[in-house]
Amino acid sequence: MKKNKKTNIIASFLMIIFLALFLVLSGRFIYIQATGETNDVSLIEWANEKRETTIVLHAERGEIYDHNGMTLAYNRPTYRVYAILNPEYSKNQKSPKHVIDVEDTAEKLAPLIKMKPKEILDVLEKGIEQEKFQVEFGRNGKNLSQQKMEEIKDLQLPGINFIEDSIRYYPNGMFASHILGFARNDEDTEEQIGISGIEKERNELLSGTDGFIQYQRDKYDKKLLNPNEVIQKPEDGNNIYLTTDQKIQTLLEDVLSQVDDKYEPERITAVVMNPKTGEIIAMSNRPSFNPNNPDNVENWYNDVISTPFEPGSTAKIFTWAAAIEEGVYKGDEYFQSGKYVVNKKIDPINDHNKGAGWGSITYDEGFRRSSNVAASKLVWEKLGTDTYLDYLIEFGFDEKTDIDLPNEVSGQISFDWPSDKLRTAFGQSSTVTPIQQLKAASAIANNGKMVQPYVIKKIENSADGSVIEENEPKIVGEPISEDTAKQMIELLDSVVNGENGTGKPYRLDDYSVIGKTGTAQIPNPKGGGYMQGRENNVFSFLGMAPKDDPQLMMHVSVKQPKLKSTESGSTPVAFIFKNVMENGLHYLNIEPDKEKSIQQIETIQFPAIIDKDIASTEKLLKEIGTDYTVIGKGKKVVSANIEEGSTISSNQRIIVLTDKPEMPNVKGWSGRDILSLADMLEIEVEVKGNGFVKKQSIKEGTKLDKNMKLSVELTSTP
Repeated sequence: MKKNKKTNIIASFLMIIFLALFLVLSGRFIYIQATGETNDVSLIEWANEKRETTIVLHAERGEIYDHNGMTLAYNRPTYRVYAILNPEYSKNQKSPKHVIDVEDTAEKLAPLIKMKPKEILDVLEKGIEQEKFQVEFGRNGKNLSQQKMEEIKDLQLPGINFIEDSIRYYPNGMFASHILGFARNDEDTEEQIGISGIEKERNELLSGTDGFIQYQRDKYDKKLLNPNEVIQKPEDGNNIYLTTDQKIQTLLEDVLSQVDDKYEPERITAVVMNPKTGEIIAMSNRPSFNPNNPDNVENWYNDVISTPFEPGSTAKIFTWAAAIEEGVYKGDEYFQSGKYVVNKKIDPINDHNKGAGWGSITYDEGFRRSSNVAASKLVWEKLGTDTYLDYLIEFGFDEKTDIDLPNEVSGQISFDWPSDKLRTAFGQSSTVTPIQQLKAASAIANNGKMVQPYVIKKIENSADGSVIEENEPKIVGEPISEDTAKQMIELLDSVVNGENGTGKPYRLDDYSVIGKTGTAQIPNPKGGGYMQGRENNVFSFLGMAPKDDPQLMMHVSVKQPKLKSTESGSTPVAFIFKNVMENGLHYLNIEPDKEKSIQQIETIQFPAIIDKDIASTEKLLKEIGTDYTVIGKGKKVVSANIEEGSTISSNQRIIVLTDKPEMPNVKGWSGRDILSLADMLEIEVEVKGNGFVKKQSIKEGTKLDKNMKLSVELTSTP
């Protein structure tokens, strides 16, 4: 009996415990059901959160154009491939929607995304092992072109799908890369971020604001019947129009690449500016880079604005201008050239011909011959060093130009010691950047008024085309008078066109050039003083044309070129300057101000050929004697790369487009000819390298349409 009684007591106790637990749990369930909360967490909100998915709608990054509206940077659609592994995804489907045969999939997919079949197989098998719903294939599976995506789709591999992405694309390759910079996708957020150039400087304006789609889904990521969908549309980034001109920029890139290949210099910088407005027409450096593939970049710096150097004799422009403005200059006054000894404590100043000089000459001749002695005597004996420093500051050499590009660096006026003050007069000791010199020289081309350099013409709203911001020419100083500017123009003219002038190699056929040469010594990196040897210099020229009303101004510098014994430092510099200025002025329809000689290239007015038949057009072009190419086998002319009435040279390539275009053989064409062809055909073009076409992706004779993409590979020799 005792045993039964004890058993009953234990059983009753357990029943009470179970009853208590039941009541607690039931009460808890009733409470949760009634309130929809547990541990202060709303189950409804938690469930919604688990069911809810958000897809980011990335804003389209704004495009960048040249001032004529030619596209320089835009977003190109790309695709990311992924594989669905979960068999549940194929339930109730007519055909399988997940990977069925991993080995077959790996074997067929591998060559199209440049992976080994074993690598793809490992990704698929590891994903299945870890019960992943889907997997991707790393870097090789990203940034696929539409053509590549369609090739993979044609394989009809079950479970292989695509996500559309976009990458920043620069259709002209290395073109103006230090101005444009580049943007790339962040690996974690996929957001495009400007890394350098305009892309960095105006990243926020270009980026826009992302939107999103929010909805509820099941465990297979499919929308519920009542998904509570919320859509927030993205706001695309704004478009930027630059002051640069694609034609002149392309011309500049071509000649810089030719000089780079031939002379293998340490550095080249070149910039073309409108001296009346401050607009940068073209700007480039070597080494450069392709913003579509910014790997192994040798030079991130935009040397035109970021690399100060001792300029050499181009600095004499501002020394003479200061002396004239101050009223202490007499051009017909004589001085003894060769060597200038101020006192025993200061090293003598020598002229560039090893101190031999040219005897007793006038200060005007001293400018033509680029005499260091003349420059030093003007500062030390005529102007006074304090007054000279005031003028250097007035010309802006103590500060940045505030050009609208990132990472500008100001040169430095070195004025602590008497020798520094003397040498600054002829371009040593103190440093400047090319853009500082152009800004200062604009005062000479612009009747004494100095203008602000800039590269952004305007910013437009991409949605409605309204102008958000627009730059206008801005006067930022008046360091000299109009009379001084006119006297300086005559002196600069004498350098190029006068007797004994150092600038003779820079004369143009059709336009009168004025300017100043520079040969700057390079500080010895291994010790004091300067490097020795005729190649160990920075050779430069700052020039403008036409003389009486300068429309273009250009600064070119070439550092340490490999010269033949018959060549001078001016040879590569003059090749760049003359090609760009002569062709650039013609392209801008600037009226030539020089009479043509018999030996000069004949120019003609381009006739009207649009809508004419091909036979009569070819006959006309043959009579003119131009080099022309007919695109296609149509019977009617629909467009040409030259507008009616334009002045062209007889050796200029004419591209004539017929109403049935076919791909021509473009081997030997220049990069700028290829860009003209692409513009006419309205096709996408990818240019690799610089110089002249070596290979083309579209075969000769292929019928052309706007959906095609042309890739060309250029080499330095035609």
